[in-house]
Amino acid sequence: MPALMTPCLDDRSPDDSALERKARELMDVGMTGVIYCGSKGDWPLLSDQQRQEGVRQLVDASVPVIVGTGAQNTALAVAHSEHAAAVGAAGWMVIPRVLSRGASPTAQRQHFAAILGAAPNLPAVIYNSPHYGFETKAVFLDLHHDFPNLVEFKEFGGVESLTYAAEHISHTSDNVLLMAGVDTQVSHCLAFWGRTGS
Repeated sequence: MPALMTPCLDDRSPDDSALERKARELMDVGMTGVIYCGSKGDWPLLSDQQRQEGVRQLVDASVPVIVGTGAQNTALAVAHSEHAAAVGAAGWMVIPRVLSRGASPTAQRQHFAAILGAAPNLPAVIYNSPHYGFETKAVFLDLHHDFPNLVEFKEFGGVESLTYAAEHISHTSDNVLLMAGVDTQVSHCLAFWGRTGS
């Protein structure tokens, strides 16, 4: 499931037809879906309406899309997850509070729980990255217990973070998929832990 960047017209507005065309090309060569408005989706540069229109276009084109819900605050992330569910997205991705760099596990759990609870029937992925200023670690297991739609843990940290995730997260449940978010670490993920790369 590759992450799509947002193609733009000369006036820097999103080119939705080019977005759909690229997604279809990727599906035609064997991808099972795409991620839109993840870390490569230029989400901070788009309006919320532009982001949601791109998601709708992809869904209408019958492209399975995992929607990035990263936002300036929890309320906007909740709105993006609700929209993803309403239009029929295949799933969505949750990231920590990024602007406040909240180091408090309690505050981050409340942030995650609000988003996960907004679309409880849609499969969700937590995107973990120490670059966001917070590592989810054990908070994931607590959330997975309360939100069965939380089915994947995408690790974007280094080998140490990936090893922790494989040892302490994905091995605790057969219902959790561990994904490597860094191409150069997929081999580590597969060779040492027998998990799936993305």
